[in-house]
Amino acid sequence: MRELVMAFMGTLAFSVLYGAPRNCYLLCGLTGAAGWLVYGECKMSWGVTAASFLASLVVALLSRILAVRRSCPALVFLLPGIFALVPGAGIYWTSYFLVMDEMERALSTGYAAVKCAVSIVLGIVFAFELPQVIFRKRKKTSLL
Repeated sequence: MRELVMAFMGTLAFSVLYGAPRNCYLLCGLTGAAGWLVYGECKMSWGVTAASFLASLVVALLSRILAVRRSCPALVFLLPGIFALVPGAGIYWTSYFLVMDEMERALSTGYAAVKCAVSIVLGIVFAFELPQVIFRKRKKTSLL
């Protein structure tokens, strides 16, 4: 629960830093929290790579849905929402091990970080390959 709140707060803060519209801050935070929730639930059973893919897929789908509902670009929700999933620690440790001349550990952590980053990209690509007609607002029809 604590990690979920931190993911929400981090995503919310990044949406402010990113310059998202004020009326979208809460939705940006919820998008990031939803992605982290999926990641946290899938990480132990399916592994980090699959969990990153599924979480980024959820974030991208939510971004597309919210973009239609709020009439703004999907990037407003996608960029802050993906913030919590980025493998920053893996990239940090890779560079640290490179500097410390521990090549085997650098390759190991670097490979894991690249796998995670590629799975995030693939999740976003899969979500954005869906036709826009799926996400359009439905018109209210009258009986007359």
